[in-house]
Amino acid sequence: MLNRRHLRVKVLQSLYGYHQSSNRDIKIHQKTLLNSVDSVYEMYIWMLSLIQEVVGYAANDADERANKHLPTAEDLNPNLKILNNRFIASLAVNKEYIAAVKKYKIDWTFDPELFKSLFNTLKAAPEYKEYLDKTEDSLHSDKDIIKFIFKKVILKSSLAEQVFEDKFINWPVDKDVLQALIAKTFKNFSNDNYELNKLAEVTVNWEEDREFIIDLFDKCIRHDEEYQALIAVKTQNWEPERIAMMDTLLMKMALTEFLNFSSVPVKVTINEYLEISKEFSTPKSNSFINGILDKILAELKAENKIKKTGRGLIE
Repeated sequence: MLNRRHLRVKVLQSLYGYHQSSNRDIKIHQKTLLNSVDSVYEMYIWMLSLIQEVVGYAANDADERANKHLPTAEDLNPNLKILNNRFIASLAVNKEYIAAVKKYKIDWTFDPELFKSLFNTLKAAPEYKEYLDKTEDSLHSDKDIIKFIFKKVILKSSLAEQVFEDKFINWPVDKDVLQALIAKTFKNFSNDNYELNKLAEVTVNWEEDREFIIDLFDKCIRHDEEYQALIAVKTQNWEPERIAMMDTLLMKMALTEFLNFSSVPVKVTINEYLEISKEFSTPKSNSFINGILDKILAELKAENKIKKTGRGLIE
């Protein structure tokens, strides 16, 4: 699921897009921000659908084998146990999933060779033979083979990787979130009464998280000049062009949280943006951002401008 750090990254990407764009309509950029969160859920539904397609290809494979010029006895009588997989059966009737497939217009006809390739990889795996040979099946064992398909077949496939990279611009960043969503789905699908099984949610509390990212985005833009001035005073010995744009945006986001988010502890804010800088900025950004924020924070505290609700949130 998307946690607050992931959401901060989404805001960072949207702020970068805003400052690089000639369009200063905040509402348009807000929509882009919200769409970037929704795209994670869309990616999740596409992945569930791909898993379903790979499993379903067992029927196509059986037809191809039966139509060989000289089919063997095994070709004429293949083990199709996977077509009755409980996880897939539960997914197929899940109302949330069905609605999402319709909403996102999920359709794999553009690349029919993909799930053929993936199924052939699965068919050659010892784990698949072991699954087919197992006589005592349960929802747990059915989920195990689906986990194998996801982790060891799809995620290891360069073809599948290319499809998701082409379809989702933030695939490299959101891939870890996707894995967490799929893992949560395996945990949620634990009941033989399929109606009780629920899809994963993109965040723990979307209503609160939506408000958080919109407020963070809006206030960062609204106070941009003010925060730029605070940063400029502490970076007088640096030529402006030498300061990475991502560093500046990360510092402005941190200042926004210091001054406008009363329930977010100062330490949490600093740690979050230092961690994000390791992935999205330069190798030296971490120490640079930390040093500048420390200096600004000391002044803001001295001027009693940091207002946090609750004990220990300022330190």
